[in-house]
Amino acid sequence: MDRFKRLLALIFFVLIGASLTGAQSHDNAWTQSCDPRLQKALEKRINALKLDGAAEHKNLSIVVVDITDVSEPRMAYVNPNEMMYAASLPKIAILLGAFEKIAAGEMTLDDETLDKLKQMIRRSSNSAASEMLDRVGIDYLADLLQSPRYRLYDPEGHGGIWVGKEYGKAPARKRDPLHNLSHGATALQVARFYYLLETGQLVSPQLSHLMKAILAETEIEHKFVKGLKTVQPDSEIYRKSGTWGPYHSDSAIIEHDGRRYIAVALAKSRHGEQWLQKLIVALDEVVCQTETNQN
Repeated sequence: MDRFKRLLALIFFVLIGASLTGAQSHDNAWTQSCDPRLQKALEKRINALKLDGAAEHKNLSIVVVDITDVSEPRMAYVNPNEMMYAASLPKIAILLGAFEKIAAGEMTLDDETLDKLKQMIRRSSNSAASEMLDRVGIDYLADLLQSPRYRLYDPEGHGGIWVGKEYGKAPARKRDPLHNLSHGATALQVARFYYLLETGQLVSPQLSHLMKAILAETEIEHKFVKGLKTVQPDSEIYRKSGTWGPYHSDSAIIEHDGRRYIAVALAKSRHGEQWLQKLIVALDEVVCQTETNQN
């Protein structure tokens, strides 16, 4: 039955893929400025959570993008270009690399590969991530992330998403050029990843939909997921998080009650887990209440 459902889903993705191509001109516009009302609401809640000190010392990075109208995204942020160690969050880059290989006919999307990708994202399996990275290739992935098409890592700017080693005890093979990180990210480039995904610009519209489906049904219910359960238990969440020592990160597309937004947060603190649980509730309010006030 599971194979049958997957087959139907793939057929569905092919049929609806063309509907998203009109959104592809909006990537450049939303990365340039923030929405004043959304920004004011975000800063107010950061202060209320007593996280303004963490933000000031660049131990907290946040980007929230209201994409309820995907053609007119509204963004607010704190330290959006601060590159931090992001642990398992950059596994989303391996997912992108795998689907680029699949689209090029250099990898087959068979049941075993699909299962490995789901384990890597939903369970955050390090062994599955390392196996998929080996199949994709570290050098190939680095070039892909820096490519003019995606610009998810900018070596002449602030960096971005980076994967420079397998997930395990082996030493880093290719640290990022700017910050010497093995697994790093900026909140802004992670948010761009999700925007490109939502608008069908990662690989192809069809494969963007399939990648988004893999990001659903997380098996790790902490941080954003745990926080949202207290206020919006029926939310649809497409996400990837990361944890290592004091580094805590989470990222997601969140949908509920006709609203849709991207939320990304990177934190360096032993309290980071608790910060992110509370922060997602605040971000949900920033998007939903600000939109209500505008209406």
